[in-house]
Amino acid sequence: MTKLKKIRNLFASHKLIRVMGAHNALSAKLVEKAGFDAVWASGLEISTSYALPDANILSMTDFFNVASSMNEAVNIPVIADCDTGYGNSNNVIHLVKKYEAAEIAAVCIEDKLFPKVNSFIPGRQELASIAEFVGKILAAKNAQNDPDFFVIARVEALIAGWGMEEALKRAHAYIDAGADAILIHSKSQTPDEILEFVEKWNNRAPLVVVPTKYYKVTAKELQEKQISMVIYANHGIRASIRAMSEVFSSVYSSGSTAAVEDKIVTLEEVFELQGMPQMKESELKYSLADSTTAVAVIPVAGDHLQEHSMKNISEDIPFSMLDINGKPLLQRQVEVLNKCKIYSINVVVGYKKEEVGVSGVKLIHNPDYSNTGTLYSIMCALNDISEKTIICYGDVIFDHVILSRIMESNEDITILIDNSYDPKHTHDNRRKELVIVEGTTLKTKRSLHSNELRRIEKIGADLNPAKCQSEFPGIVLLSKKGVEVVKDIYRTSLGKYSGKHFYSVDKFENALFSDLLQEIINSDFHVYGMEANSGWLEIHSFEDYKLACSILK
Repeated sequence: MTKLKKIRNLFASHKLIRVMGAHNALSAKLVEKAGFDAVWASGLEISTSYALPDANILSMTDFFNVASSMNEAVNIPVIADCDTGYGNSNNVIHLVKKYEAAEIAAVCIEDKLFPKVNSFIPGRQELASIAEFVGKILAAKNAQNDPDFFVIARVEALIAGWGMEEALKRAHAYIDAGADAILIHSKSQTPDEILEFVEKWNNRAPLVVVPTKYYKVTAKELQEKQISMVIYANHGIRASIRAMSEVFSSVYSSGSTAAVEDKIVTLEEVFELQGMPQMKESELKYSLADSTTAVAVIPVAGDHLQEHSMKNISEDIPFSMLDINGKPLLQRQVEVLNKCKIYSINVVVGYKKEEVGVSGVKLIHNPDYSNTGTLYSIMCALNDISEKTIICYGDVIFDHVILSRIMESNEDITILIDNSYDPKHTHDNRRKELVIVEGTTLKTKRSLHSNELRRIEKIGADLNPAKCQSEFPGIVLLSKKGVEVVKDIYRTSLGKYSGKHFYSVDKFENALFSDLLQEIINSDFHVYGMEANSGWLEIHSFEDYKLACSILK
């Protein structure tokens, strides 16, 4: 249904249509979010947003551009305040064609002389003749193409002090000329003269009111008087001026934003109003149109407190938020994944989860992170995934070349293996997940550019280092079938080994992902390794952290 049809249907419903004024696309979205039926593209608000008087100083184009941006931002109809029509009948014809073509649902023009001044400014309130304004109404209705386009005639006789009879005479003449509704305006502090007009109008055509001055009247009371529409015409700009003034003054006087943080919206609310989540969703949908869709899982639930050299840092922040030259470790991982057109990223959090603040990811909580291992965290995310998946350990930095290479694998389970591993040069006490491959690895740089896969014979943290040729850095590619195999073997193993010893760990719940990979291999399902000797770095110790900061920009 078009917005033009929506406004026509709203008037036909005989329910009070509630409309709020706005001055830009953002305020229009807030109007829609609050639940109003339509947006009033307020001449006063728009003029004020330019810091100019509401006196026809801005051009029709200025007002039209703002109203169009509002209309593009919302799904509810926009009613444009078009002052006197910006000139004579020719100007009205032009504005109707422009606004209707932009799918703005309705325009409202008033019977003052051009240039007008705001109705609540004392002094000059000059009205056009009935004949002149009837000519504008006729021109407007003849110019429209869509029969649902709505033209509201605004009667200013009460504002100008010309009396009730003049107001009624003008309103009848404008309806006779084809106007779809009458906006009867008043600057009285009570609704009495509006209610008198309503009584004498005898419900001939829809009535619109603007209770700026008689603000105590309620929507229920207006509905009971069979008024069709109420417009709260300028409250958006007035509210924003007050709120911004108070915040700006507070920040200036205190020299800090601390005192105002609880009075202003969060950045997340700003991003929501901007449509950032929808943009990311579209980005995911269309950016992957020319590539294989994949999702990512990054387990970052652990606390890393067991590594003495990183203990003080880990006590303050989760490891994923480790600052590496101005960017958190997790953000660097996300950027590499995005570069390879992977945008659906699931991050499993636990320790200090509230501190994980990287955009573009979905956070999944592992509530039992302190009693479970990497495998458990990965399965927190993988249980709800059925697509091709890349798994990246949360303490590993990798480049896009490595990721692109492994993404080219056609096998169901492919892991990255580092063939630069040498048991003679072990310099730390971390638990390495080691690998024994079928055949002999090639310890040359040419293997970095080779996509030859090697079948994994054994993998785990419990292998004899002297018999292993490679190390598993924690990067895995699973096809759709591979995802299902992992889930099936995990469920079976959970039933068999829960609370019991499982490969390198004392009980299944503490298992590493490599432990499950070994169980998969023992189930006669092939797991393949893609060799590399550079392009990744595990951050385990403070020395690793310093190295990462020295090589990453």
